[in-house]
Amino acid sequence: MLNILGKTTSINVRKVLWTCEEAGLAYQQQDYGSGFASTETDAFRALNPNAMVPVLIDGDFVLWESNAICRYLARKAGRDDLLPTHMQACANVERWMDWQASEFNNAWRYAFPALGRKNPDYNDPARIAAGIKEWNHCIAILEQQLQRTRAWAAGDTFTLADVVLGLSVNRWKMTPLDHPAVPAIDAWFARLHQRPAFLRHGNNGML
Repeated sequence: MLNILGKTTSINVRKVLWTCEEAGLAYQQQDYGSGFASTETDAFRALNPNAMVPVLIDGDFVLWESNAICRYLARKAGRDDLLPTHMQACANVERWMDWQASEFNNAWRYAFPALGRKNPDYNDPARIAAGIKEWNHCIAILEQQLQRTRAWAAGDTFTLADVVLGLSVNRWKMTPLDHPAVPAIDAWFARLHQRPAFLRHGNNGML
């Protein structure tokens, strides 16, 4: 039985839970993080020195970093539809996963706490505006990609790229800001809604 440490309100925990369900892997989840069991303990830091969630425990093997966990889960389940074994097809999926983690997520580092979380420490109008601009720039990149594929983020089939990007786009859609028209993203998002695991862990009312 896989053990996933991390609260379900975490966007990164939810992508791991979604992947488990898509891959048909049994798991148990324990709430760790703000408001739940502390990650700031020696015991937790022994699992993840960053003191962040999620953490995956599979027997004696411990793994942190959500996208790495998603890749591991797909391979463990032998789901080459989620993460292809063909080198170039795999690289294409991983490109969009890495872009999600490095570019897309960094774009909302200031705007989301300000607008989505209403954190009073994030109150600089110029930085909020700059964050929205960068966030929407990333959305435009994904919109162009989906206009090309007319299907899923990495091509004709659903993959891990759609899992990680689905959570990020859900956050963008739920954050109160002026959203540009994105018909290709909207059509893709509607396709995600046909997946029960997305409704449980992606678009489930949580930012």
